Amino acid sequence: MATDNALGEFLKARRGRVRPSHKDLPASAAGRRRVPGLRRDELALLAGISEPYLTRLEQGTDRHPSRQVLEALARALELDADASAYLFALADPDPVRPSPAEVTPDVHQLLDAWVDRPAYVRDRGFDVLAANKHARMLAPMYEPGHNLVREMFLWPGARRLFPDWPRIAAQTVAALRAEADPRDPGIAALLAELEADEDFRELWARHDVRPARDELKRFAHPVVGELALRRQALTVGGAEQQVIIVYQAEPGSPSASALARLV
Repeated sequence: MATDNALGEFLKARRGRVRPSHKDLPASAAGRRRVPGLRRDELALLAGISEPYLTRLEQGTDRHPSRQVLEALARALELDADASAYLFALADPDPVRPSPAEVTPDVHQLLDAWVDRPAYVRDRGFDVLAANKHARMLAPMYEPGHNLVREMFLWPGARRLFPDWPRIAAQTVAALRAEADPRDPGIAALLAELEADEDFRELWARHDVRPARDELKRFAHPVVGELALRRQALTVGGAEQQVIIVYQAEPGSPSASALARLV
């Protein structure tokens, strides 16, 4: 699963997801097909590049195409803004350097100031760096030192904690792909560890890309019952690789009462 040819693997995977019937291809491309999605020669034609060059990109012998080539590939592959940004990041010869793992005292103070909201800090590899006591009471996976992706798939309690586990798991994998650099040795080690889980393997092979966004998440807490909490993701100023995640309940809702009992 971990690979040193992340760009090529992404291009091949997304090429297989494009429906040829939606593309302006020669009539000879119609009829029975031996591969799902676009053939390599078809993608090369749509992107305006040579097939040998696309072969080199997919095989990893050329890893740094120009911006114009990347833009043409993104259009031909029908990538949205998130997937296009990921494609450009994979072709960057200078991967993003991880921020220091230390969380500043100011951020610790901010977490503790949220007296009625679970909040924690994670890095782009989904390692929890800091958490207030409310987050730690919400779920043990939010304890500093834990990795949220590892916990989602390898901790049995995750499937009980999240009633919508299939959806949450898919979102987690898509966010990991969007935010983490697979060329980072730490991420490569995490992927190798998660390869043992069939659910993770299937989701990772889809090559979905979607950064963490503000959305509603349901919890089935063993003490206070079900909570529906709105998640917000905030980037830490001066440490762009660190993200603050805050959960809050709708005022006056049953979830707000349950959260109050919890904290």
